[in-house]
Amino acid sequence: MTCLYRRKVHHLPKETKDYEKYFQPPSLTDAKKRGKEDIQVHYDFDIPEEMRAFGHDKYYLIQTYGCQMNEHDTETIMGLLEQMGYKPTEDRRLADVILLNTCAVRENAEDKVFGELGHLKHLKAEKPSLVLGVCGCMSQEEAVVNRILKKHPFVDLIFGTHNIHRLPFLLKEAYFSKEIVIEVWSKEGDIVENLPKKREGIKAWVNIMYGCDKFCTYCIVPYTRGKERSRKPQDVLAEVRDLARQGYQEIMLLGQNVNAYGKDFEDSDYRFGDLMNDISKIDIPRVRFTTSHPRDFDDHLIEVLAKRGNLVEQIHLPVQSGSNEILKRMSRKYTREHYLELVAKIKEAIPDVSLTTDIIVGFPGETEEQFEETLALVKEVKYDSAYTFIYSPREGTPAADMTDDVPMEVKKNRLYRLNDVLGQFSKESNDKMKGQLLDVLVEGESKNNADVLAGRTRTNKLVHLTGPKDLIGKIVPVQITDAQTWYIKGEWVSAAVAK
Repeated sequence: MTCLYRRKVHHLPKETKDYEKYFQPPSLTDAKKRGKEDIQVHYDFDIPEEMRAFGHDKYYLIQTYGCQMNEHDTETIMGLLEQMGYKPTEDRRLADVILLNTCAVRENAEDKVFGELGHLKHLKAEKPSLVLGVCGCMSQEEAVVNRILKKHPFVDLIFGTHNIHRLPFLLKEAYFSKEIVIEVWSKEGDIVENLPKKREGIKAWVNIMYGCDKFCTYCIVPYTRGKERSRKPQDVLAEVRDLARQGYQEIMLLGQNVNAYGKDFEDSDYRFGDLMNDISKIDIPRVRFTTSHPRDFDDHLIEVLAKRGNLVEQIHLPVQSGSNEILKRMSRKYTREHYLELVAKIKEAIPDVSLTTDIIVGFPGETEEQFEETLALVKEVKYDSAYTFIYSPREGTPAADMTDDVPMEVKKNRLYRLNDVLGQFSKESNDKMKGQLLDVLVEGESKNNADVLAGRTRTNKLVHLTGPKDLIGKIVPVQITDAQTWYIKGEWVSAAVAK
């Protein structure tokens, strides 16, 4: 089973084989009985002066797997390392520290990490001074750490999602110790407000909360990220104002369930809609958020989003299934009818809203009729796009104990049929853009053609356009000329006034 550690394991000798005594069996029942222990907010973090030159003339490399939350954690890790004097590199042979920031949501993500560890084994043998570390969500899984200890003992450092701020001290210990340094906290992490971050580009992620209390039966996140903890509004707003002063063109507010923001405040009724309303008054061109849980998406939030301004008309609203029976087995805590009612409210308030979603096919017990219910819901909502997945069990979740009785060939066929329908609606949505003059945030060169620029509309549609390189980083008017299934094409209108 996978869950949070029941204790901190520190300085585990590499030659030991008696791993089990260092761990206590996790209990999902106990995890669901989370207490109301106080979450401390710290504003006094600082790297000791004697450690600020620790990485002088040394290089680091971080490989990141998973969601935007992991990417944002990597920005913090980079900030910490560079305050210690380390410099970034893409050359693993030059690197003195290599960290794998991992994802635990899907099995293939874990497989990639273990495959990468196999490749790094040879590099570690050639360069014994290399510090090789594993962090992120996989580190919060007991079975994963046991596997690393037994099959990849050349790993030097393992730490979790709640103690990133401890990296400078853990890294120092890993350098001077002949033992594997492991520190994974089962306690819900405190909030450390003044951690350094290394952001790149014109868009920035801003955490507004951490953790999740929904306990969907297929999801490992509540066990790897802990319970819901909201940052104080004044701290979020201060960070957004600072990003505006630095010239960022877009921010993405992050949380496993942003709609639950503020529900853990005991002395305030301030909620996500209030936060969005306050952020709408800050001079930053675009504001997005992810991810939403339909159960917590309230009328006040819809009212605030309908005011638009810098709050873009694009909402990611994961549905996962269109079958009430499957939703119940998933413990999503809403019905098909509730979801469709919510969609109707959103579309009434924001008629040109772009809706995207997540859908899982082949969940245990899913019948053909239940899958058809999902297809019918997709046809009714007409999503602009979606992230679609074949169900695979995550050890330690309740769904892993269910009979995985949908054959893989059936799962693949359902995924193909679902994506075919989604592709049709994506093309129809993109066709409607033809002839329109849209504001596009130019993010850089196209990945496949350096002579073409790539950007995003307010509704987050990918745009390929022609124009000079100095448009990068700006919001410019673009005439849409053509539409493909997953992107649209356009021409920069130089005579219009750029924003």
